[in-house]
Amino acid sequence: MKTHQIIFSPTGGTRRVSEMLCRGMRAEGAVTDLCVKAADIQLPEIHEDDLVVIALPVFAGRVPALAVERLRMVNPHGAKCVVVAVFGNRAYDDALLEMQDVASETGFRVIAAVAAVAEHSIIRKYGKGRPDADDEQTLLQFSADIMHKAEGHDCTLPQVPGNRPYKQGGKVPQPKGQRGCNRCGVCARQCPADAIPLTDPKLVDAAKCISCMKCVSVCPTGSRGIGMVMHFLATQGLKRVCATRKENELYI
Repeated sequence: MKTHQIIFSPTGGTRRVSEMLCRGMRAEGAVTDLCVKAADIQLPEIHEDDLVVIALPVFAGRVPALAVERLRMVNPHGAKCVVVAVFGNRAYDDALLEMQDVASETGFRVIAAVAAVAEHSIIRKYGKGRPDADDEQTLLQFSADIMHKAEGHDCTLPQVPGNRPYKQGGKVPQPKGQRGCNRCGVCARQCPADAIPLTDPKLVDAAKCISCMKCVSVCPTGSRGIGMVMHFLATQGLKRVCATRKENELYI
C-alpha cells in the first residue's frame, strides 16, 4: 500500500499535521502540494489500493474554495482516503463534512476523518506551537486506528459532525504590504491565488485573495500583514472562543 499526502498548507500547520499522521502509517509516501501557482501543481498518480491523506485548512468554518477546486482535479481511481480538517483552535464547523462530501463526490472512498489543531494562521498566539508533542502522540494513535481499518478492508463511511447546507464562510482580513516592504516580490511569486501584482507587491487583488496568509509567512522582512487595528480587532473577536485548548478528533 502506497500512501499519498494531498495538502493545502499556506502557513505550514496543515503540512505538519499531515506529516505527523502519516508518520504513524509507516508506508512509502508521496506529497502533492495544492498551495502553489496553478501552473506548478503536479497531480499525483493514485491507484486503487493506495491510501490518500487529504489535509486542508479551515477558514472561518469552511475549507478554501480554491483548495476544493484543485482537489477536484485529482483522479482517485477509487482509492481509500482520510480527510483532515486543520483548524486554528477555534472550531471546524462544517469543514470536515464538506471535505468528506467533496472527496466522496470526486471518487475517493473515505474511511476516516480527522479534525486537528494547528497554530491560528492570522492570530498566531492562539494554538501557538501546535501541533505540539501531545498532538503528535494523539495523531500517531489515530494513524494506528486508521491503518487497522484500512488493512481490514473496511470502507464504511464515518459519521462526521456538520450541517448541510454548509455555513456561509465569514469575512477574513486580507493582508497587504506594510511599512518595511521592499517590494522584493517573494509574496507575489508564491501566492497560490495570483492575488498579488508583481509590479506592486504591496497591494492585493481583493477579488482573488483567499486570506490564506501564505504571503505573510514567506515575507522575508516580516512586513506583510493585516495591520495593527485589524489584528487587534481579530484578536479580541477570537479571544473567548480560542481561550481553551481544543483537542484533535477522529471519526472512523
